[in-house]
Amino acid sequence: MDVALTQSIVSTANALASRETADAVQVTVLKKALDTQETAAATLLAALPQPPLATEGPLGTQLNTYA
Repeated sequence: MDVALTQSIVSTANALASRETADAVQVTVLKKALDTQETAAATLLAALPQPPLATEGPLGTQLNTYA
């Protein structure tokens, strides 16, 4: 077996392994960023005041349908 071919195969395998590791790290960072955004959005939605019931008209005077 040619030594250069063996070194090329090893080099390619190492490059693929490091690429897979980098991809995994990037996916993990993305998931953490999405979790952070989810938490921030939930906090903002919870801070919104609930609109009062309507006082006149056919809609919203009997049942609060805000969700």
